[in-house]
Amino acid sequence: MTALRKYLRLESPGLWRESPSAQLREVVVGLREATIVLSDPKTEMALAQWSLPALTRLNPGKLPALYSPGQDDPETLEVDDRDMMAALDTVRTALERRRPKPGRLRGVLLGGFGAVIGSLAVFWLPGKLIDYTAAMLPPATRSDLGKLALQDLTKLTGSPCTGKAGTAASVALGLRLNPIHPPHVLVVRDALQAPLALPGDLLILPLKLLQSAEGPDIIAGYILATTGQAALKDPMQPLLEKAGLMATIRLLASGAIASDALVGYGQSLLSPPAITLSDEALLAAFTAAKVTAQPYAYALDKSGETTLPLIEADPFQNGSEPEVLTTQHWQDLQAICNG
Repeated sequence: MTALRKYLRLESPGLWRESPSAQLREVVVGLREATIVLSDPKTEMALAQWSLPALTRLNPGKLPALYSPGQDDPETLEVDDRDMMAALDTVRTALERRRPKPGRLRGVLLGGFGAVIGSLAVFWLPGKLIDYTAAMLPPATRSDLGKLALQDLTKLTGSPCTGKAGTAASVALGLRLNPIHPPHVLVVRDALQAPLALPGDLLILPLKLLQSAEGPDIIAGYILATTGQAALKDPMQPLLEKAGLMATIRLLASGAIASDALVGYGQSLLSPPAITLSDEALLAAFTAAKVTAQPYAYALDKSGETTLPLIEADPFQNGSEPEVLTTQHWQDLQAICNG
């Protein structure tokens, strides 16, 4: 995102309110490539992670600037640092400009291509249009659609767990694996059997897997593998396939999708099609994240026979450097649904 490049790693003080009834809390606001990380200034512990594409300015033109992570979210953040305000407003403006403009596709369709598109719709257009749309959607729209998919999924899994210490640990985990573009790690209680990537950098973990894992290196491995699979096959594509051709066309035309377009989509997310990631790609991901591959390899196969390449070529034979999570963070993450 060009508008953000000069602001990467920018930090400033801020005042965070977790809910309307909560007291204001001093935090350090840190900009990343696609998120804002709010941290405790004394312990440097991450407290919350907001998606930049969903960021909303609640009081345009007024000071201090007041932001929320979404239109209907109860959390708020006050910022009076001019550099940070400029950065956040610049990014918001850039993202807004990248949203599809209403009527743009409609004008093209009415410009002489309607008949051609109509004749190709049955045989060629659906798949090509979905691929094109998935590739061209701006981050803000991807974030909106990811949340819409999560909303339908939670009818089956329950809402993501929100224990305070566990949430801080999940933010720390995402930052440890990718400090610049961290995944937004969420944990759900029921139904989901394996980690799931959704548009908007959402990474959903099943509580059962989290609680049965013998250490954070294993969970890190699952997240790296799932993120790699999402890079291989964009999770936006099956979402648009579920929404259908007309919903995809409307999305391109207006930048929005009907709220009921993904009803029932959550069921298919419980058993997504298998995506095979090569050992080379996995090892590259472990190397980039500085995570040992052996715990994940043995979690997949206790004998190690089918995951021998990951074990033998582990880039960090002596363990992750630095550790994936502290002991306290790991315990907090496993207990995230207890809060």
